[in-house]
Amino acid sequence: MRLTHKFTQLTAGLAMAACTSFAAYAADVTITIASWAPPSHGINAMLWPQLIAEMEAATDGRVTGEVKYGLAPPPALLDVVADGAADMTWIFHGYTPGRFVSTKIIELPGYEGSAEAASVAYWRAYEKFFAAANEHKGVKLVGLMTHGVGVLHNSTKISSLDQISGLKLRIGGGVAGDVGKALGASGINVPAPKVYETLSSHAADGVMMPMEGKASFKLYEVAKHTYRVPGGFYRGSFAVIMNEDKWAEISAADQAALDKVFGEHLSMMGGKVWDAIDVAGMKAITDNADNTLTEASAEDVAKWQEIAAPIIASNLAAANAAGFDADAARAFIMDQMKNY
Repeated sequence: MRLTHKFTQLTAGLAMAACTSFAAYAADVTITIASWAPPSHGINAMLWPQLIAEMEAATDGRVTGEVKYGLAPPPALLDVVADGAADMTWIFHGYTPGRFVSTKIIELPGYEGSAEAASVAYWRAYEKFFAAANEHKGVKLVGLMTHGVGVLHNSTKISSLDQISGLKLRIGGGVAGDVGKALGASGINVPAPKVYETLSSHAADGVMMPMEGKASFKLYEVAKHTYRVPGGFYRGSFAVIMNEDKWAEISAADQAALDKVFGEHLSMMGGKVWDAIDVAGMKAITDNADNTLTEASAEDVAKWQEIAAPIIASNLAAANAAGFDADAARAFIMDQMKNY
């Protein structure tokens, strides 16, 4: 069965489940979910319908959700939810430089494994190492997730690591920014929904994103050449957050039920979606004859490891200085992913 057929079946099934539950129940609380990226993006087409259906099932329909687009640009959504203009959203930590420190630990290059494994390990590391710092103060943290390994999508073919120096690359922030700088690229910081426009206008030569961007943001049209290293250049760190006042509107019994949907379970759901859309991104390469995928040579892998080492060390040092046991957290994440 082709991937596109599987994706269509899954999204149709989730939509049907959500519609069925809407019809069956009259909700007491409706959570407004502010979202971004195209409606066809996996988070919007897959994660939100599943989450809404599970919230309704857990509360016998007393709590539901509705997705709204265009409430604010992605970097502003943390404040939008904190202020109550929306009740829930997903944020990319790299869009808020200087606020989050522990989140960079999951962004470091070199973790081997799926986005699902990384997202579950991330939540477990949060509970064990990061929760006490309360870096998401002002909102309720209900899930953490990472996308798949970051790769380079470029308008011209890159066949060696040295060719990245001098390129103008859209880089989302966080550890990805450190990576771009270390590779000698000029960073252009625009939100993901602006990537296609940035590349099509030749304001940038390429973009660092996971493989999913090839399909989700139609990079197969404007960045036809992909280059990747084992373990990726980085991973992206995301949180699903909720307004605290909205949470307080929900009964204690329903809060207890939703806590079983949120946390590690929601993180796992999110990771699964990122894995699925990475596969779709890979398919966009194979479906378009003018797209290429170049794997780093053994020489470039060794060179990349030398470049990555100080990036890892400096971010761990910053997290340690902020009071986190960063080295232990990184080792814990690696172990959790290995044994997931």
